[in-house]
Amino acid sequence: MQKTSSRLLVLLSLLQARPEWSGDDLAGRLEVTVRTVRRDIDRLRALGYPVATDKGPGGGYRLRPGSQMPPLLFDDEQVIALAVALQSTAHPAIAEDADRALATIRNVLPPRLRQRIDALHVTTVRPPDRGAPPARALDLLTSVSTVSTAIQRREVLRLDYTPYQEAAPQRRRVEPHHLVARRTHWYLLAWDLDRDDWRTFRIDRMTPHTPTGPRFTVRRLPGGDVSTFVTSRFRGSDGTETAWPCQGEIILDLPASEVVPHTSDGIVEPLGPTRCRVITGSWSWTALAAGLGRFDANLHVIGPPTLREACAALARRYTAATTTEPGRPAEPDR
Repeated sequence: MQKTSSRLLVLLSLLQARPEWSGDDLAGRLEVTVRTVRRDIDRLRALGYPVATDKGPGGGYRLRPGSQMPPLLFDDEQVIALAVALQSTAHPAIAEDADRALATIRNVLPPRLRQRIDALHVTTVRPPDRGAPPARALDLLTSVSTVSTAIQRREVLRLDYTPYQEAAPQRRRVEPHHLVARRTHWYLLAWDLDRDDWRTFRIDRMTPHTPTGPRFTVRRLPGGDVSTFVTSRFRGSDGTETAWPCQGEIILDLPASEVVPHTSDGIVEPLGPTRCRVITGSWSWTALAAGLGRFDANLHVIGPPTLREACAALARRYTAATTTEPGRPAEPDR
């Protein structure tokens, strides 16, 4: 028979793994009597774990939410996953809290786990935000909580939204669908009742209002997958495709290390110390050609032909911009 202390840890792990256990099932897993299970349950309650008992033939034990945070039990791999997740937190509003949580966890770990976490140190690069100033952690988390509650209750949400820093706030009424984390920001995916279409709203640019509005019937998201829809919308598509509408391949006379920070989710392949291959996309061929032109280096278009044509059209426009007299229309593209 296991010692009482180790048996309690196994019992707690079992209660965390399933919503409910019968006394016979727990006794069988622990290889003890049902009476011993009852005593161990009482010991867990004394330690602060809120274990509920359902009486009757079909009754059992379940771990329910409590009024305070009791000690938690994690296995080795869960600890590693939690540490990596905390290190990977990209939103600046909660980065400090995540660092403090990781330090708290690390301080109570045995040496073997502490060494594994230190060996898996992750540095998350948080790019500067050129939009609105970052929201305070308390304001942001309050908005996240309000939005999450409205999603769960399926209630219309009223909010003031500032699409960019200099804009005036806009009053919007939406049916909240999903809370989405993308790169360094959180977004609300919702059906905009005034625009009669799906929209994404940055949480740190909105001020949700309470009380919320009437309940609504959840609409079907095009394609059915939230990740695909949001990625597609950010790439200028209809919400059903994750690939860029326009994608091309070029060779740049620049080191890959200088190109990677400016290619978002593109692919950069080194071709030597001073050249690289880039595969990237945009919402239009003209936008893609213009974006590639921001690199101060020679480039060669591999394909497709449509990208070459867009580059040629831009070249003609830029040439005309330097030679056409003010007030005189430039020659149209041919």
